[in-house]
Amino acid sequence: MTAYNQLQAHVTKKVSFTAEEATLFNEAFEVARVKKKQFIIQPGFVARQRYYVVQGAFRAYVIGDEGDEHTIQFAIDDWWISDYNSYIFQQPATMFVMALEDSLILKIDFEKEQQLKSSRHVFETYFRILAENTAAHMARRVITNLTKSAEQRYELFLEKYPDIASRVPQYALASFLGITTEYLSKLRSKRAARKS
Repeated sequence: MTAYNQLQAHVTKKVSFTAEEATLFNEAFEVARVKKKQFIIQPGFVARQRYYVVQGAFRAYVIGDEGDEHTIQFAIDDWWISDYNSYIFQQPATMFVMALEDSLILKIDFEKEQQLKSSRHVFETYFRILAENTAAHMARRVITNLTKSAEQRYELFLEKYPDIASRVPQYALASFLGITTEYLSKLRSKRAARKS
């Protein structure tokens, strides 16, 4: 399956394109390869693109005043990633977005996305659904962080995203969960002991 075919399969779970619309949509994207530890977004620079991950893994994070890293989002195969505040409002980014693995992505420029959305209602619908899903996911995450213990957050993450948990470094997962790497090790050991 080519990168574009994979994107089409992803899109058609949400909307239906005609053959002509599928061609127009694909033509708005560009394929890129990203090396492990390479940044695709850095603070201070405007995020001009959003990225569909064909294959690979990415982490979006910020650095707090104390120098601590806080993971905001992960993205693996068949997920989207960007610094959405920067991308949507075309203002300087506040996040780093870095590849955790050698990755293959499809990227679309902000202007090309706007052109797509103004050209056909179905494109507008697709990107709206994408935005709604992202907003719902972020809201669920905030609620989970406010109402669940660290152990509950870890268990929920493993249950919902087992593929991500097995592919991202322990320090990145710990910072996503809002705990230290040491505490995550304890939770993993405790879980392993329960299973044995």
